[in-house]
Amino acid sequence: MMKKNYEFKYVLSKGQYYSGKYMEAFIKKGREQQNNFLGIAIGVKIAKAVKRNHIKRLIRENYNRFEQDIKTGFHIVFLWKKKVAIENATFESVQKDMKIIFDKANLLKEKV
Repeated sequence: MMKKNYEFKYVLSKGQYYSGKYMEAFIKKGREQQNNFLGIAIGVKIAKAVKRNHIKRLIRENYNRFEQDIKTGFHIVFLWKKKVAIENATFESVQKDMKIIFDKANLLKEKV
């Protein structure tokens, strides 16, 4: 999990940009690690704290479901789009959006 401001800035400036319907993702290949680093950022102007934390929980839980299927060694930052209403966010919609982003980024492992 990324927490420091400089970690977010590094990924946002050097990472590759991918967009979904609800979220945007910046993905940067890191050193050869056994795990990925996840960062979630939702702007203060989008909603009040309760709704922002709800979106963060949805993103985190969906990421945990995908974690075994994702290649390792990446820094991933998810941003919620400002123009999308938070009321439209459901578990399934976030899951579909995350799958689209991971497909675009070619992060999903090949299934044998």
